Amino acid sequence: MAEITALILNFLKAIGKYRWHAVTIAWVVALIGWAIVLRLPNQYETTARVYVDTQSILKPLLSGMTSLPNINQQVTFMRQTLISRPNVERVMRMTDLDVKARDADEKEKMIDNLMSKITIAGTERDDIYTISYRAPDPKLGKDVVQSLLTIFMEGSYGGKKQESDKAVQFIDDQIRSYEEKLASAENTLKEFKIKNMGLLPREGADFGSKVASASDALSQAKLELAEAEQSRNAIRRRMTGGGKDGTAPVDPELAERIASTQKNLDSLRLQYTEQHPDIISTKRLLDQLQERKKEEAKKGGVNPNLAASPMMQQLNVTLSDAESRVAALRARVNEYQNRVNTLRTQSTTAPEVEAQLAQLNRDYQVNRENHQRLIERREQARLSGDLSSATDIMSFRVIEPPLAPAVPTGPNRPVLFTAAFLVALAAGLAGAFLMSQFRPTFLSQTALREVTGMPILGTINMHWTDGQKVRRKKRLYGLGATVLLLIGLYGAGIATMMARPGL
Repeated sequence: MAEITALILNFLKAIGKYRWHAVTIAWVVALIGWAIVLRLPNQYETTARVYVDTQSILKPLLSGMTSLPNINQQVTFMRQTLISRPNVERVMRMTDLDVKARDADEKEKMIDNLMSKITIAGTERDDIYTISYRAPDPKLGKDVVQSLLTIFMEGSYGGKKQESDKAVQFIDDQIRSYEEKLASAENTLKEFKIKNMGLLPREGADFGSKVASASDALSQAKLELAEAEQSRNAIRRRMTGGGKDGTAPVDPELAERIASTQKNLDSLRLQYTEQHPDIISTKRLLDQLQERKKEEAKKGGVNPNLAASPMMQQLNVTLSDAESRVAALRARVNEYQNRVNTLRTQSTTAPEVEAQLAQLNRDYQVNRENHQRLIERREQARLSGDLSSATDIMSFRVIEPPLAPAVPTGPNRPVLFTAAFLVALAAGLAGAFLMSQFRPTFLSQTALREVTGMPILGTINMHWTDGQKVRRKKRLYGLGATVLLLIGLYGAGIATMMARPGL
């Protein structure tokens, strides 16, 4: 602690030795700093606040019909790109600042100056954005902020509309290209179908299904033919009496009587014994009819009345129909057999034709689907462009319009004035200390002993005369008055600035 106290005392003694130099340096630095502060141009800050309404009733109504733009993202993009070089150059043209630039370098400096003094604040949560600009001329600040506000609103409206127009133009070009592809594919498909007319598969079936269907039809026709032939043969056997050895036909009436008598005999046997008179008489009648049947068979001819009987005529008609059906089914079997043979002959060529047809249909379908989707997207793009340009989808409400401020907002002269005063005091003390270091003196016995390494036997004090004491007091009074005058000038300057902010 003693060492620190000694250092502080030595510092104060060193400054006290060059106190007039310190006061002079402080005066010079203070006057220069205050002159600079007073000559700084006034800065007028112009502010505008705008509210962006991104909630619209059109959004839920048109949902699914069009591609709705992301309004929040669009506004955020405009906010982030508002202070871009193209926009700043446009602001210069709108406020006639570009005509003041004498050359390209000066124009570049003006652009950088504008970009550094423009600020945009706001959040997407509140949808309220603030545009501020500081300028030495209040009217210029108002014009610049108004221009930025105009660019902000126009950019938010027109950006998506221009993108939508470009998208529609691109989609139109693609639609024309796909229309040409569709026309070419249709012509190719038509020529291929004409060339391979007989080998094309039916709709919903390939060549294998076609062969299987023809084979099934042939098998079914053969089965029906066999059934018809069996039916015809059965009719023939009936007309010949049921014999398979070529015997003459039996009188149908006689055969019917024998069958009826036999049935009656079976019924009587269920009721009576064999000795019953009715059974005996029925058996006798049955034997007589059987004898008659044998006699007619031995004669080797047909009863003359048999051919003219209604039953035989009916059998002849039925046999004729059966023969016609057999002939028709045999023709159907031959036709199906020819079809199957033809399909089997084409079995090496038809699959390749089917594969080529499938490829052509697939290419055509792909082009057709893409063409249809492009038409739908074009309508969506047009509707999106109209929606983006509508004022109802995103509205701007200027909460605080830009006004030319009457009172400057900067620079903060009281703070700068105080800073210059403090810098002047520090410069004076630092100057005195540096001078004491360049022209060092021993301020105490201890310092002299430490430097020389020799013992100090004693010291001689300075004795001032009365005249010297008077002059010394006058110098001290003058030093104090000078310092007080400097402080007074500082106080007067602060008071004046606080009373007149625009000074």
